[in-house]
Amino acid sequence: MTSIFKSARCLAVLVLSTAILLAPLTGQDSHHAAQPPAHPDTVGAEPSARIVPPPAGYRYPNGQTYVFDVEWHLFNAGTATVHMEQAGAQQKVTATAESAGVVNSLFKVRDQFVATFDPKTFCSTDVMKHIEEGSRKRDTDVTFDYTRRKSVFKENNLKTGEHRNIESDIPSCVTDVVSGFYYISSLPLIPGSVHTFPMGDNAKTAVVSSRVEGREQVKVPAGTFQTVRIRAEAISGSLVGKGTIWVWFTDDANRTPVQMKSKLGWGSLTFRLQRLERR
Repeated sequence: MTSIFKSARCLAVLVLSTAILLAPLTGQDSHHAAQPPAHPDTVGAEPSARIVPPPAGYRYPNGQTYVFDVEWHLFNAGTATVHMEQAGAQQKVTATAESAGVVNSLFKVRDQFVATFDPKTFCSTDVMKHIEEGSRKRDTDVTFDYTRRKSVFKENNLKTGEHRNIESDIPSCVTDVVSGFYYISSLPLIPGSVHTFPMGDNAKTAVVSSRVEGREQVKVPAGTFQTVRIRAEAISGSLVGKGTIWVWFTDDANRTPVQMKSKLGWGSLTFRLQRLERR
């Protein structure tokens, strides 16, 4: 029973950190690899960790929504969605997490996450979260001020009325837990390659390592796909040791995320693409 409660509590976190998806590329991997690192890390990350701007010809999947079924030990744990659209000069990503079935009856989750980033650099600009998990209800907002090299974290506890404001040092460019996998999908996904980059979440920055483990065929409700499997985990910062995430992107220019798995000490969750919607 304890594991079920833990599974429900972690659903939103795992949706947030794994259901963050990709965008199609119009160029070859070599176009991206040829670009120099424009944002070398300086604060709170490894020297080699950096955000690389998208390659020439990169197109974002504006208007596309990915809908995932979430399973925990063969139980239906919930549904996750991720949608991208253009919002003025920014790219906007909206992710939702909703518990279902047994998990929902024990620990209801209704979360929404909205992130914006600069499409020219992949640098995140803002992350907003509305969290409803059991009796917990709170709103948070993180803005990234690259001029001052600071993140500004604001939290409003909707149950107690408590407010928190925290400023933290950040590198010259970071991604975030909502849009981070769009960034991963833009990288050269060559088996054996490893990429590290800084990721900001709440009032902290972590360095994430993504390794391309290989190619394989995957069958999900949306169909059968040839994919590239990516393993991602934090190697420094507050997320170290919290778990490992695998993402299966289609092995084509679209880089569609068709399956994701997250493994922690208490068990694992599996996300399978149910359908792709276009608005």
